[in-house]
Amino acid sequence: MNRLIFPLWKMYAAPAFAFLLCFLMTPQVKRFAEYIGAIDLPNERRINTHPVPRMGGIAIFIGFIMSVLVFVDMDTQIIGLLLGAVIIAVMGVMDDILNLTPWLKLLGQILAAVVVIRCGIVFDAISNPGFLNTDATIQIGWLSYPMTVFWIVLCTNAVNLIDGLDGLAVGVSAISSLMMMIASLLISMTTGISVGYTPLLLACLLGSCIGFMPYNLNPAKIFMGDVGSQFLGFVLSCVSVMGMFKMHAIFTFLVPAIALALPLGDTAFAFIRRIAHGQSPFQADRGHIHHKLIAMGMSQKQAVAVLYAISAIFGLVAVVLAGPGSAFRSIVLGAVLLISVVVAFFIFRKNRKLHTVSHESPADAGHRPEDSST
Repeated sequence: MNRLIFPLWKMYAAPAFAFLLCFLMTPQVKRFAEYIGAIDLPNERRINTHPVPRMGGIAIFIGFIMSVLVFVDMDTQIIGLLLGAVIIAVMGVMDDILNLTPWLKLLGQILAAVVVIRCGIVFDAISNPGFLNTDATIQIGWLSYPMTVFWIVLCTNAVNLIDGLDGLAVGVSAISSLMMMIASLLISMTTGISVGYTPLLLACLLGSCIGFMPYNLNPAKIFMGDVGSQFLGFVLSCVSVMGMFKMHAIFTFLVPAIALALPLGDTAFAFIRRIAHGQSPFQADRGHIHHKLIAMGMSQKQAVAVLYAISAIFGLVAVVLAGPGSAFRSIVLGAVLLISVVVAFFIFRKNRKLHTVSHESPADAGHRPEDSST
């Protein structure tokens, strides 16, 4: 039984409205960034070879916020989400202009997380895998608050850290939004459990991401900046807590985690790698997965396409976990296998080609990016 608490037509109208608004606002934001001097200039740490304005995330923010205000009924959690998003966006704008320290940004992220928790966006139980006891969930008491803060801060920084190639962060966020939206709809329609406004919020975010992509794909006309990457991670984390993390089944815990597996995994490995090398976990390096693909000789477009495919694979696995039956899961798993084979073949072919050429540096070596985020 479908337990959606809003009319289905909003699932089409909301992302269309967000897309149109973001698409129309991005050129205006670009002119504003140029006016105030928020420009990424080419240097040894940047991937761009010419000045590119940043702060494009303002358009994503406007598209999402306005579509939520128009199509989503306000309640305490929605208000909390919007307040937290404003804090993240304001902090992101300040960072794009003033280049804030990582610790100051972390404090801003924690403040935004505390605001949404105060408005009821918190998970107070974890799914029981089945071998601990017979209860569907395990109550975690006061641990729910630090765990929710940790999840929100982790996702916020995860999307920020993968924002290293043109179109990468916004595309991965769009794929994650789409897959989580489909999974939440499947959960609602097959189990009868209400997921609240989770699908509609994800639809709004998806529309905003797609509206920004034409300007951000290689060669990018504008970068989203910290205001965009942190905002996307923050909204994805909060919406997952509002919806699927509250379900009483183990797969509903895994759905958002798997859908965001690419940025989360890359962030985890980045922190482990830096700490193992005696560095600050916030110190920039060239060890992210997109750097590795560029080092293999891939162009920006090729590396981004591979990472899109990997993100889609994880997303499809998340959808499988929320699927209604064995036939559906077989079809999606088949699609996952096919994409995996194509990606693996592409990487193998590219790597083999590198070993057949001379030991000269790749043509793109002078354009390899360094991590310029938190």
